[in-house]
Amino acid sequence: MAIKKSELYSSLWKSCDELRGGMDASQYKDYVLVLLFVKYISDKYAGQKDALIEVPVGGSFADMVALKGDKEIGDKINIIISNLAEANDLKGVIDVADFNDAEKLGKGKEMVDRLSNLVSIFNTPGLDFKGNRAEGDDILGDAYEYLMRHFATESGKSKGQFYTPAEASLIMAKVIGIEKVVSANQSLYDLTCGSGSLMLKAHDEALNKTGLDITIYGQEMDNATAALAKMNMILHNCPTAEIWKDNTLSSPYFKQPDGQLKTFDFVVANPPFSTKAWSNGFNPAEDEYHRFCFGIPPAKNGDYAFFQHILASLKSTGKGAVILPHGVLFRGGAEGVIRKNVIQRGFIKGIIGLPANLFYGTGIPACIIVLDKENAAARKGIFMIDASKGYIKDGNKNRLRAQDVHKIVDTFNKQIETAKYARLVPVAEIEANDFNLNLPRYIDSSDAEDLQDIAAHLNGGIPHDDIDELAAYWQVFPAVRAQLFSQAELGHGINTYSQLNVEPGQIKATIFAHREFTAFNQQVTQLFADWKTGNTPLLTGIQPGDRPKALIDVLSENLLETFRSVPLIDAYDVYQHLLDYWSETLQDDAWQLVHEGWQAVLDGKANTDLIPTALIVARYFNAERQAIDQLEADREAISRQMEEQDEELGGEDGLLAEGKTDKGKLSSKSVKDRLKALKNDQEALEEQAALEAYLALIEQESAAAKKVKAAQKALDTQVIRQYAQLSEAEIKTLVVEDKWLAALATSVQSELDRVSQALTGRIKQLAERYATPLPKLTEELETLASRVDDHLKKMGFVWD
Repeated sequence: MAIKKSELYSSLWKSCDELRGGMDASQYKDYVLVLLFVKYISDKYAGQKDALIEVPVGGSFADMVALKGDKEIGDKINIIISNLAEANDLKGVIDVADFNDAEKLGKGKEMVDRLSNLVSIFNTPGLDFKGNRAEGDDILGDAYEYLMRHFATESGKSKGQFYTPAEASLIMAKVIGIEKVVSANQSLYDLTCGSGSLMLKAHDEALNKTGLDITIYGQEMDNATAALAKMNMILHNCPTAEIWKDNTLSSPYFKQPDGQLKTFDFVVANPPFSTKAWSNGFNPAEDEYHRFCFGIPPAKNGDYAFFQHILASLKSTGKGAVILPHGVLFRGGAEGVIRKNVIQRGFIKGIIGLPANLFYGTGIPACIIVLDKENAAARKGIFMIDASKGYIKDGNKNRLRAQDVHKIVDTFNKQIETAKYARLVPVAEIEANDFNLNLPRYIDSSDAEDLQDIAAHLNGGIPHDDIDELAAYWQVFPAVRAQLFSQAELGHGINTYSQLNVEPGQIKATIFAHREFTAFNQQVTQLFADWKTGNTPLLTGIQPGDRPKALIDVLSENLLETFRSVPLIDAYDVYQHLLDYWSETLQDDAWQLVHEGWQAVLDGKANTDLIPTALIVARYFNAERQAIDQLEADREAISRQMEEQDEELGGEDGLLAEGKTDKGKLSSKSVKDRLKALKNDQEALEEQAALEAYLALIEQESAAAKKVKAAQKALDTQVIRQYAQLSEAEIKTLVVEDKWLAALATSVQSELDRVSQALTGRIKQLAERYATPLPKLTEELETLASRVDDHLKKMGFVWD
C-alpha cells in the first residue's frame, strides 16, 4: 500500500532527528541534505549516458547502501561523496560535511550504527525520485521543504537564518510580477541568498505561469549555506544557476564588463536584519559601485546598505522585493534621509506589514518592501497593507496560512483598498508625515473600542448606535432587526434607544427560524452545490500520472471565486477550509490515486486509508449498523440498571456491600461467592434477593455484550467482502461524494454557524449590558442593604 506523503515526511524528520547525536540542527542539516542530494542524483541520473549530472562508479547512493554496517562507513561515505563531487565540479559544495567526524557522529560502533541507520532512512521505496521535479507533485520538493522548515525551527535564534519561510517567499514571488516574464534570458538575483529558497519560489512562479526557465544568480557569504544553495539549485532542476560565496556588500561578484554592478530584471532578498558589521572590508563613502547615492547608512545598522544594493542591482525596468525589519519604515537620522530620497524617486511600489515572530532567527515584526523602477517616474502613491493580524501559531513561531498569503497577493496585485487592511497612500500624505512610512500612521488596524452608553445605563434600552454597528448583518437580514428590536419607551422623550423583543435565550432561535436567514442559508448552500457540480468531474477524473497540486490549485481558486461576493462570509475562510482538508486528508488520498488508481483493495488488504470502513457501513449496511446500535443501547440500559442498583444498595450498609470484591467491585464471581455463603440463611433473604437480582443483570449484560460482539463481527465480515466487490464508479462515489465533499459541506456550514453565532453573541452582550438601569440597581441595592440591616439587628448588632 502506498505510503502517505504526510507520514513519509514526518517519519523522515523524526528518524533523522533521533540520529542527530552531538550536533544541533543547523549542523545536522548539512549531513541530511547531502544524503538527500546524493539519493536524488543517483535516482535521476545513475546509468544515463550524457546526463546533466554524472554519477561515477563508486559515487552513488547504492554504494552508500552497500556500506551499512561497515566499520569504515564514515570514511568510505566521504570517498563516495568526493567521487561524485570531482565528476561534477562540486568540490566545496557537497563535501562540506565530514561523515567521519567522531565528535559529531560518535566513535566506533556508535558512528557505524548512526550512519547505517541514516542511510537506511533514505533507502525506502517511498523516497523514489525517478522522474520527479520540485514544486510539481514530487516528493523531493516537499521533502526538502519539510526538512528545511524543521531544521530552521530547531536551529535556535541565531542559526535559522538560512531559510525564509515558504509562505513569505511565495508572497514575494507573486507581487514582483515575475509571472509576466517574456524571455528565458531575463534574470533573477538574490544578494543574500541563504539556501536559495527565495530565488526558487520566484523561479518556479515564472516557470509555472509561462514555462520560461529564467536565469538565476545568487551570492551568500557563509560557506556551508552557499554550498547548500548550490545543492538546492540542482535538486530543484536549476543546475545552471550561478551561486557565489562571498560578502555581497564588500565584494559583490556579479559585475558588468565596465566593472560596475550587473543589473537584473528581478531581485528578491531577505538580508540579515540590522547587521552591525555591514561595512567591514570596504569604505562606503568611497564605494566604487556608487550604491549609496541616497545616503550612507548608519555605521551599526546595515538595513539600508542592502536596500540600496538592491536598487543599484535593478535594471531601469527592474522589480524587486526585500524583507526588512519594521524599523526601516520610521527610523530617523541617516536612514530618514535615505528613505525620503528613495520615496521622492518613486522606487517604492508598496509595503506589506507582516506578523511578528514569523522569521527564523528573530522575533521582531518585519515588512516586505516592493520595488519597481519601471513605473517610478509616474508613481503618485505607495500601496500599503497591514497584514500583521493574519496568521496562526505554529509551535514557537507564527505562520502565514494559505488564506493569508492569497489575501495579501490578491489585495496587492489588484490594488484593493480595504478598511483597516490596505490603502493606496498618496506621496503628498507621506511627505506631510515627514516621509515616515510606519504603517499605523496610514492604516488603523486596531479593533474599535466598545464604548458604553451612560444614558442607556441610567435609563435602560439598547443604543441605536450599537445596533447600527451591525449594519453588515441588517443589509442581509433587515426584517430580522425589526423582529428582534422595537423602539424603547423610556418616558424621557428619548428615541435613540431600542428594546429587545425576545428573551436573550431565544435570540439564536429567532434568527435561525427567520425566513431571511433561511434564504441566506439556502443561497450559500446552493453556491456550494454549484461549485460541487462544476468540480466533481475534476475529482472523479483523477488518474495515475496526474498532478495533485495542479488539481488543488484549480479547486481552491474556483471555491474562492464562488464565495468571493457572498456577504457576511469571508471567502478566504472558506478557501482555507479546503486547504486545511487538503493538508489533513485530500492530499494523501490524491497522492495515492495518482500512483495506485481507484483501488478498493491494495496488496490483498482493504484500502481503508482511501475508503474508511465507516463509509462502507453508512452506504451499504446502514440497517445492520442500526441493529448493532440498538443492541448496544440495550446493553447500556442494563449497565445503567446495574449502576443504579450499586448506587442504591452498594453502600457500606447496603444489601450488596458484602458481595463486592476487595477492590469494591461487584463481579459475577464475588456475587456468587456471597450467595453461596448465605445459602440456607433465613435471616438474609432480602440480601439474597438483591444479590440474585444483580447477578441476573450481570448475566443479561454479558449476554447482551456477546450479541453486540457477534453482530459487529458479522458486519465486519460483510464490510471486508464489500471492498472486493466495489466497482470503480462505486469507489468514486464513496470517496468523492461521501468522504471529500461531505466533509467540505460541513466546513461551509460551519461558516454559516459562525455568522449566526457572531450576531447572536453581540446582541446578547448588548442586552445583558443594559438590562438593568442604574436606578433599578440602586433600588435593588437599597432593598438588599435594608434586609442585611434587619438580619444584623435580629442578631443583636445595633449601631447609630
